[in-house]
Amino acid sequence: MKDICRNLTENGPVAVMGIVNVTPDSFSDGGRFLRPEAALAHGRALLADGADLLDVGAESTRPGFEPVPAEEEWARLSPVVGTLVAEGAVVSVDTTKAFVAKRALEAGADVINDVWGLQADPAMASVVADSDAMVVLMHNRHEVDAALDLRADWRRFFDRSLELAERGGLARERIVLDPGVGFGKTQTQNVEAVARLGELRSEYGLPVLLGVSRKSMFGHFLGRAASKRLAGTLATNLYGVEQGAGILRVHDVREHVDALKMRQILKDVR
Repeated sequence: MKDICRNLTENGPVAVMGIVNVTPDSFSDGGRFLRPEAALAHGRALLADGADLLDVGAESTRPGFEPVPAEEEWARLSPVVGTLVAEGAVVSVDTTKAFVAKRALEAGADVINDVWGLQADPAMASVVADSDAMVVLMHNRHEVDAALDLRADWRRFFDRSLELAERGGLARERIVLDPGVGFGKTQTQNVEAVARLGELRSEYGLPVLLGVSRKSMFGHFLGRAASKRLAGTLATNLYGVEQGAGILRVHDVREHVDALKMRQILKDVR
Protein backbone atom coordinates (compact mmCIF):
# COMPACT_ATOMS: atom_id res chain seq x y z
CA MET A 1 0.00 0.00 0.00
CA LYS A 2 1.42 3.37 -1.02
CA ASP A 3 1.09 5.78 1.90
CA ILE A 4 1.07 9.19 0.20
CA CYS A 5 -2.20 10.09 1.95
CA ARG A 6 -1.31 8.79 5.39
CA ASN A 7 0.02 10.80 8.33
CA LEU A 8 -1.17 14.15 6.99
CA THR A 9 -1.10 16.71 9.77
CA GLU A 10 -1.70 20.43 9.99
CA ASN A 11 2.02 21.12 9.80
CA GLY A 12 3.00 18.19 7.62
CA PRO A 13 3.48 17.80 3.86
CA VAL A 14 0.69 18.84 1.52
CA ALA A 15 -0.16 16.34 -1.21
CA VAL A 16 -1.16 17.60 -4.67
CA MET A 17 -3.86 15.51 -6.34
CA GLY A 18 -4.11 15.99 -10.10
CA ILE A 19 -7.51 15.72 -11.76
CA VAL A 20 -8.10 13.37 -14.70
CA ASN A 21 -11.68 13.59 -16.00
CA VAL A 22 -12.51 10.67 -18.28
CA THR A 23 -15.87 12.29 -19.03
CA PRO A 24 -17.66 14.09 -21.87
CA ASP A 25 -19.31 16.69 -19.65
CA SER A 26 -17.10 17.87 -16.76
CA PHE A 27 -17.46 21.62 -16.25
CA SER A 28 -13.84 22.58 -16.97
CA ASP A 29 -12.41 20.04 -19.41
CA GLY A 30 -15.31 17.77 -20.38
CA GLY A 31 -14.48 15.61 -23.40
CA ARG A 32 -10.79 16.52 -23.63
CA PHE A 33 -9.63 13.31 -21.95
CA LEU A 34 -12.49 10.93 -22.69
CA ARG A 35 -10.33 8.67 -24.88
CA PRO A 36 -8.04 6.44 -22.79
CA GLU A 37 -4.98 7.59 -24.74
CA ALA A 38 -5.76 11.25 -23.99
CA ALA A 39 -6.50 10.54 -20.32
CA LEU A 40 -3.26 8.60 -19.91
CA ALA A 41 -1.21 11.30 -21.59
CA HIS A 42 -2.81 13.91 -19.33
CA GLY A 43 -2.21 11.84 -16.21
CA ARG A 44 1.44 11.32 -17.12
CA ALA A 45 1.84 15.05 -17.73
CA LEU A 46 0.37 15.84 -14.31
CA LEU A 47 2.75 13.39 -12.68
CA ALA A 48 5.67 14.98 -14.53
CA ASP A 49 4.48 18.34 -13.20
CA GLY A 50 4.78 17.00 -9.65
CA ALA A 51 1.41 15.48 -8.74
CA ASP A 52 1.65 13.13 -5.78
CA LEU A 53 -1.43 11.22 -6.86
CA LEU A 54 -4.11 11.31 -9.56
CA ASP A 55 -7.87 11.44 -9.07
CA VAL A 56 -9.52 9.69 -12.02
CA GLY A 57 -13.26 10.04 -12.54
CA ALA A 58 -15.63 8.85 -15.26
CA GLU A 59 -18.89 10.45 -14.13
CA SER A 60 -19.17 14.23 -13.91
CA THR A 61 -20.42 15.63 -10.61
CA ARG A 62 -21.12 19.14 -11.93
CA PRO A 63 -24.64 20.55 -11.38
CA GLY A 64 -27.08 18.93 -13.80
CA PHE A 65 -24.74 16.05 -14.66
CA GLU A 66 -25.96 12.99 -16.54
CA PRO A 67 -25.72 9.82 -14.39
CA VAL A 68 -23.59 7.04 -15.85
CA PRO A 69 -24.43 3.34 -15.38
CA ALA A 70 -21.85 1.55 -13.24
CA GLU A 71 -20.71 -0.75 -16.06
CA GLU A 72 -20.14 2.18 -18.41
CA GLU A 73 -18.33 4.14 -15.70
CA TRP A 74 -15.94 1.26 -15.12
CA ALA A 75 -15.48 0.70 -18.87
CA ARG A 76 -14.22 4.28 -19.13
CA LEU A 77 -12.00 3.95 -16.07
CA SER A 78 -10.55 0.49 -16.54
CA PRO A 79 -7.87 1.11 -19.18
CA VAL A 80 -6.78 4.34 -17.50
CA VAL A 81 -6.63 3.08 -13.92
CA GLY A 82 -4.98 -0.21 -14.85
CA THR A 83 -2.26 1.43 -16.90
CA LEU A 84 -1.49 4.21 -14.42
CA VAL A 85 -1.24 1.70 -11.57
CA ALA A 86 1.04 -0.51 -13.67
CA GLU A 87 3.25 2.52 -14.29
CA GLY A 88 3.57 3.13 -10.53
CA ALA A 89 1.16 6.04 -10.06
CA VAL A 90 -0.80 6.51 -6.86
CA VAL A 91 -4.39 6.47 -8.11
CA SER A 92 -7.61 7.71 -6.56
CA VAL A 93 -10.91 6.86 -8.21
CA ASP A 94 -13.76 9.35 -7.96
CA THR A 95 -16.96 7.31 -7.68
CA THR A 96 -20.05 6.86 -5.54
CA LYS A 97 -20.71 3.28 -6.70
CA ALA A 98 -19.50 0.23 -4.81
CA PHE A 99 -19.34 -1.80 -8.04
CA VAL A 100 -16.92 0.69 -9.57
CA ALA A 101 -14.94 1.07 -6.35
CA LYS A 102 -14.49 -2.71 -6.07
CA ARG A 103 -13.19 -2.99 -9.62
CA ALA A 104 -10.89 -0.03 -9.11
CA LEU A 105 -9.47 -1.44 -5.90
CA GLU A 106 -8.93 -4.82 -7.56
CA ALA A 107 -7.05 -2.95 -10.30
CA GLY A 108 -4.76 -1.39 -7.68
CA ALA A 109 -6.32 1.98 -6.85
CA ASP A 110 -5.09 3.41 -3.54
CA VAL A 111 -7.95 5.82 -2.75
CA ILE A 112 -11.71 5.96 -3.29
CA ASN A 113 -13.00 9.52 -3.49
CA ASP A 114 -16.75 9.41 -2.69
CA VAL A 115 -18.59 12.70 -3.15
CA TRP A 116 -21.48 11.33 -1.07
CA GLY A 117 -19.36 10.17 1.85
CA LEU A 118 -20.41 6.45 1.77
CA GLN A 119 -24.08 7.50 1.86
CA ALA A 120 -25.05 6.90 -1.79
CA ASP A 121 -24.34 3.16 -1.93
CA PRO A 122 -24.82 0.99 1.19
CA ALA A 123 -22.10 -1.42 0.07
CA MET A 124 -19.38 1.21 -0.33
CA ALA A 125 -18.00 1.15 3.22
CA SER A 126 -17.49 -2.60 3.31
CA VAL A 127 -15.98 -2.64 -0.20
CA VAL A 128 -13.33 -0.11 0.83
CA ALA A 129 -12.85 -1.85 4.19
CA ASP A 130 -11.97 -5.10 2.39
CA SER A 131 -8.98 -3.35 0.82
CA ASP A 132 -6.03 -1.39 2.19
CA ALA A 133 -7.21 1.80 0.52
CA MET A 134 -7.94 5.25 1.86
CA VAL A 135 -11.34 6.87 1.37
CA VAL A 136 -12.29 10.53 0.97
CA LEU A 137 -15.68 11.39 2.48
CA MET A 138 -17.09 14.57 0.98
CA HIS A 139 -19.92 16.66 2.44
CA ASN A 140 -22.83 16.97 0.02
CA ARG A 141 -26.45 18.06 -0.09
CA HIS A 142 -29.32 17.44 -2.50
CA GLU A 143 -30.64 20.98 -2.12
CA VAL A 144 -29.14 24.39 -1.44
CA ASP A 145 -30.37 26.13 1.72
CA ALA A 146 -29.24 29.73 2.19
CA ALA A 147 -30.16 29.54 5.90
CA LEU A 148 -27.99 26.47 6.49
CA ASP A 149 -25.81 26.28 9.59
CA LEU A 150 -22.82 24.81 7.77
CA ARG A 151 -20.93 23.55 10.80
CA ALA A 152 -24.04 21.82 12.16
CA ASP A 153 -24.70 20.24 8.77
CA TRP A 154 -21.08 19.09 8.52
CA ARG A 155 -21.49 17.44 11.91
CA ARG A 156 -24.77 15.77 10.92
CA PHE A 157 -23.35 14.51 7.61
CA PHE A 158 -19.92 13.38 8.77
CA ASP A 159 -21.23 11.74 11.92
CA ARG A 160 -23.44 9.64 9.65
CA SER A 161 -20.60 8.87 7.24
CA LEU A 162 -18.26 7.86 10.05
CA GLU A 163 -20.97 5.67 11.54
CA LEU A 164 -21.32 3.90 8.18
CA ALA A 165 -17.55 3.52 7.98
CA GLU A 166 -17.42 1.95 11.43
CA ARG A 167 -20.29 -0.42 10.66
CA GLY A 168 -18.54 -1.47 7.46
CA GLY A 169 -15.29 -2.17 9.28
CA LEU A 170 -13.42 0.77 7.77
CA ALA A 171 -10.67 1.95 10.13
CA ARG A 172 -10.72 5.63 11.05
CA GLU A 173 -7.05 6.11 10.13
CA ARG A 174 -7.94 5.39 6.51
CA ILE A 175 -10.40 8.30 6.26
CA VAL A 176 -9.98 11.79 4.79
CA LEU A 177 -12.71 14.45 4.95
CA ASP A 178 -13.68 16.97 2.25
CA PRO A 179 -15.78 20.06 3.18
CA GLY A 180 -17.61 19.84 -0.15
CA VAL A 181 -16.98 23.22 -1.75
CA GLY A 182 -19.35 23.61 -4.69
CA PHE A 183 -21.75 20.86 -3.65
CA GLY A 184 -25.20 21.81 -2.34
CA LYS A 185 -24.06 25.21 -1.09
CA THR A 186 -24.55 28.86 -1.89
CA GLN A 187 -21.47 30.76 -3.05
CA THR A 188 -21.26 32.39 0.37
CA GLN A 189 -21.35 28.95 2.00
CA ASN A 190 -18.60 27.78 -0.37
CA VAL A 191 -16.35 30.55 0.93
CA GLU A 192 -17.38 29.72 4.50
CA ALA A 193 -16.45 26.07 3.92
CA VAL A 194 -12.88 27.10 3.11
CA ALA A 195 -12.66 29.70 5.87
CA ARG A 196 -13.86 27.21 8.50
CA LEU A 197 -11.90 24.22 7.24
CA GLY A 198 -9.69 24.34 10.32
CA GLU A 199 -12.73 23.78 12.53
CA LEU A 200 -13.57 20.63 10.57
CA ARG A 201 -9.98 19.44 10.89
CA SER A 202 -9.96 20.08 14.64
CA GLU A 203 -13.38 18.62 15.36
CA TYR A 204 -12.71 15.23 13.79
CA GLY A 205 -8.92 15.02 13.95
CA LEU A 206 -8.80 13.66 10.40
CA PRO A 207 -6.91 14.81 7.30
CA VAL A 208 -8.82 17.18 5.02
CA LEU A 209 -8.87 17.35 1.23
CA LEU A 210 -9.75 20.68 -0.37
CA GLY A 211 -11.17 20.77 -3.89
CA VAL A 212 -11.84 24.27 -5.22
CA SER A 213 -10.03 24.15 -8.55
CA ARG A 214 -11.67 26.41 -11.18
CA LYS A 215 -15.05 26.22 -9.43
CA SER A 216 -18.00 28.53 -9.97
CA MET A 217 -17.28 30.53 -6.81
CA PHE A 218 -14.48 32.24 -8.76
CA GLY A 219 -16.88 33.09 -11.55
CA HIS A 220 -19.31 34.48 -8.99
CA PHE A 221 -16.86 36.57 -6.96
CA LEU A 222 -14.25 37.41 -9.60
CA GLY A 223 -16.22 37.27 -12.84
CA ARG A 224 -13.78 34.81 -14.40
CA ALA A 225 -14.50 32.03 -16.90
CA ALA A 226 -13.40 28.52 -15.92
CA SER A 227 -10.17 28.84 -17.91
CA LYS A 228 -9.24 32.08 -16.09
CA ARG A 229 -9.58 30.95 -12.47
CA LEU A 230 -6.03 29.90 -11.63
CA ALA A 231 -5.16 32.93 -9.50
CA GLY A 232 -8.31 32.59 -7.41
CA THR A 233 -7.75 28.86 -7.06
CA LEU A 234 -4.14 29.29 -5.92
CA ALA A 235 -5.01 31.96 -3.36
CA THR A 236 -7.87 29.92 -1.94
CA ASN A 237 -5.86 26.71 -1.77
CA LEU A 238 -2.94 28.39 -0.01
CA TYR A 239 -5.39 29.83 2.50
CA GLY A 240 -6.87 26.35 2.91
CA VAL A 241 -3.43 24.91 3.63
CA GLU A 242 -3.03 27.46 6.42
CA GLN A 243 -6.31 26.15 7.86
CA GLY A 244 -5.00 22.56 7.80
CA ALA A 245 -5.81 21.13 4.36
CA GLY A 246 -3.48 18.20 3.68
CA ILE A 247 -4.48 17.37 0.09
CA LEU A 248 -5.25 19.82 -2.72
CA ARG A 249 -7.30 18.45 -5.64
CA VAL A 250 -6.36 20.58 -8.66
CA HIS A 251 -6.31 20.87 -12.43
CA ASP A 252 -3.16 23.02 -12.51
CA VAL A 253 -0.56 20.86 -10.81
CA ARG A 254 2.69 22.60 -11.72
CA GLU A 255 1.51 25.97 -10.46
CA HIS A 256 0.40 24.48 -7.14
CA VAL A 257 3.61 22.54 -6.69
CA ASP A 258 5.58 25.76 -7.26
CA ALA A 259 3.38 27.77 -4.90
CA LEU A 260 3.68 25.17 -2.14
CA LYS A 261 7.44 24.96 -2.63
CA MET A 262 7.82 28.73 -2.26
CA ARG A 263 5.53 28.68 0.77
CA GLN A 264 7.79 26.12 2.42
CA ILE A 265 10.97 28.05 1.52
CA LEU A 266 9.50 31.16 3.14
CA LYS A 267 8.39 29.25 6.23
CA ASP A 268 11.86 27.73 6.64
CA VAL A 269 13.40 31.21 6.93
CA ARG A 270 11.61 31.86 10.21
